Amino acid sequence: MTINLEQLAEAVDEAARTGTAIAQLTDAHPDLDSVTGYAVQRLSIQRRLNRGERQIGIKMGLTSRAKMRQVGVNEVIWGRLTDAMRIEDGGEIALSGRIHPRVEPEIAFLLKKPLSGRVSPAEALAAVEAVAPAMEIIDSRYRDFKFNLADVVADNASSSGLILGAPRPVGTDFANSWANLGMVMRFAGQPVQIGSSAAILGHPLRSLVAAARLVAEAGEILSPGDIVLAGAATEAVALRPGLHVRTDIQGLGSVSFTVRGEAP
Repeated sequence: MTINLEQLAEAVDEAARTGTAIAQLTDAHPDLDSVTGYAVQRLSIQRRLNRGERQIGIKMGLTSRAKMRQVGVNEVIWGRLTDAMRIEDGGEIALSGRIHPRVEPEIAFLLKKPLSGRVSPAEALAAVEAVAPAMEIIDSRYRDFKFNLADVVADNASSSGLILGAPRPVGTDFANSWANLGMVMRFAGQPVQIGSSAAILGHPLRSLVAAARLVAEAGEILSPGDIVLAGAATEAVALRPGLHVRTDIQGLGSVSFTVRGEAP
């Protein structure tokens, strides 16, 4: 069966835009692979850009063993971030319009130089202006939160929102001193996930190196001002109405948001 990429991109985009769960794309197209999934992702995000959104960076996904186990895949993936996805630190989010909203603790890189291709950790670090504590809201658009690798890639790596804390300039000691930062995510003051930055590919800088390589393979480039979410250090946790969510990262600071009271 011929795969209509535009049709699949429209289906994924409409699912995200309306908060409506859809069947896995691989149900109808079992031969769909990750290469085709990325083509669907690009076309889907282009629909958002055509509506006036602006791309502000990328997110890395499946960068920890916990995440790989949670979704049953074993490859690092990436998705695109737009300005409409950004939530103010300390702000509120609504669950309405989302299907399976979950949150995970992250570290974010803010770039000052272009970055693309096969680079060393030192070259990647030289492109970084600052690092910030972050959280990502994920929300698979597939029924029952079930998908395979091609499905999740097509669905923009399940990305739904991002919250950045205050950025901190990167010093020359980043590669050594930030390899094993403790991270605690709390719901209403109670820890729900405890992890370390070491869970992100052994060091979050390795995620940035992978990001540069992956965007180059797609014929793209990371630009000055872009945000790169390094990936979750722990499993994602389901959100519910009324929660105050806060993540503290050792030596880096905190980031928080509140979930509005309505049900999803």
